[in-house]
Amino acid sequence: MPYFIRKPTDKEKKEKTKKEREYYETIKVKIEEILKTKFNEFYLEITADKKFSNKLKAKISDNRHIIFYFLRDVAPDITGFIKINSFWDFIVIEIKKEVIKLDHIYQTRKYAELFDAKYGLLVSTKEIPEEIKRLSKVVSPYLLSLPAYKTLTLVHFNGKDKQFVDWFPENPFENDTVL
Repeated sequence: MPYFIRKPTDKEKKEKTKKEREYYETIKVKIEEILKTKFNEFYLEITADKKFSNKLKAKISDNRHIIFYFLRDVAPDITGFIKINSFWDFIVIEIKKEVIKLDHIYQTRKYAELFDAKYGLLVSTKEIPEEIKRLSKVVSPYLLSLPAYKTLTLVHFNGKDKQFVDWFPENPFENDTVL
């Protein structure tokens, strides 16, 4: 009998999402703690259910409202904005309760590019795979690149300790200069 890879059922997908969902609020709060030390004005909301508040929608320029058409089916787990000088920059956060895979990177990149986000974070409760780190450094240096010299950041979040353990290639909030 040939070996086939079985696709997950809708019920299995919902269970997986439910498990990830338990981290949304905790990670949102932890990111807010970091942002408080760096920025005077910012806002984050959980958008995994494809619902965006008017406060968030108001920061989207009129010529970019088309992005909501593409976000009707899938959306980042957490979306927000940060005021830097007199400009508003977006942040998108995708959360995975599994080892980061190439598809997760492209999913997060898609969200970051749609929002033209300055910060794109892919947060996993599992250690960042060495293979992904190497791939991004050697074989495909543009794997974590976003338009306009922005970078996607991979983050390992320890669910037990509720702490960020590792940032790759680096924590974007440590070296970002705010005037």
